Amino acid sequence: MKLEAFVRHVRWRSPLRAAHATDIHAAPAPRPLVLVRIESVDGAVGYGESAPLVDYDGVTLEAVLDALKLYEPVVAGSAGLSHAEILAGCAQAAHLPQALAAIDLALWDLAGQRAGQPIWALLGSQAPPVVELNWAIGAEEPGQAASQALGAVARGIECLKVKVGVGDDLARVRAVRAAVGPQVRLRLDANGAWLLDQAVNALRELTDLGLELCEEPVHGVFGISAVARALPYLTIAADETGADPTLFKTRICGSVCLKISRCGGITGVLRDAVAARNAGYDIYLASTMDGPLGIAAALHVAAVVEPVRPCGLATLERFEAPEVLRIRGGRMAPPPGSGLGDRLVGWYDSL
Repeated sequence: MKLEAFVRHVRWRSPLRAAHATDIHAAPAPRPLVLVRIESVDGAVGYGESAPLVDYDGVTLEAVLDALKLYEPVVAGSAGLSHAEILAGCAQAAHLPQALAAIDLALWDLAGQRAGQPIWALLGSQAPPVVELNWAIGAEEPGQAASQALGAVARGIECLKVKVGVGDDLARVRAVRAAVGPQVRLRLDANGAWLLDQAVNALRELTDLGLELCEEPVHGVFGISAVARALPYLTIAADETGADPTLFKTRICGSVCLKISRCGGITGVLRDAVAARNAGYDIYLASTMDGPLGIAAALHVAAVVEPVRPCGLATLERFEAPEVLRIRGGRMAPPPGSGLGDRLVGWYDSL
């Protein structure tokens, strides 16, 4: 089989301001994505995507491209090997989940194209999932945050996630709650920006606003465990800390957010979902500002992962790019077609 990689840069329409950004007030550079194409000897083609986000996961575009270059001979010599064996060979050459995700998605897409079936069907589901979404609100001024919240709720979104850990968190979160009323679920995401004492004190101050959960208040298994013990009445969720495999050895908080890019693709999400559930966590899915192949992959895998909370997959509209996956009533379903779905690759060609 032949592996090719193409870099695409997509401009932001509405960047998401978060505490991990180097400068949340600077105009962000276009978002790099890597489109991967795998063609088999019989001419069948599968597409995948790598979506590194250096401010979030520390992985650069160059690191992904270097890893994909090392994967080329593995894929070229993969005749007769299974999906799992190809992934294992690539991981041995360079263990970088964000690059492995592209290979995994392309192999799943290829299998779906050959079978004439969507991936959710290959995974054993009898029907496509319809996934409830949350909408993320960045570290904006209170009035702007409230306006964004009202816009999301008007489109049927019933769960909002507000970025905290930078600026006036209390004013921002209170403005959002006042705008949307008590019925909309409200979660926070600090992206690990707080120190332990800061996290506990801030969350105690915000508890009266009726929070669904707080995602990644601090970084690391020890810190998240400590926050969860200090605030037993509030669900604490691990996000970035999910890259640490020790998280899955025993339950230290309530929830785990799984992402296609960080987990290494559909196969990685399936693996981590089993480990998370065995440890006692509940699960939801989210995007790392993925392109449509990554979002579609998460929608397909939701058919078997069955997330119990709204998922952070409503991110494509933040890019200046054509609409390919539509939000309907605050929910999203996989696109029609075989493999990952129809019309997705054209999105990258339009950039």
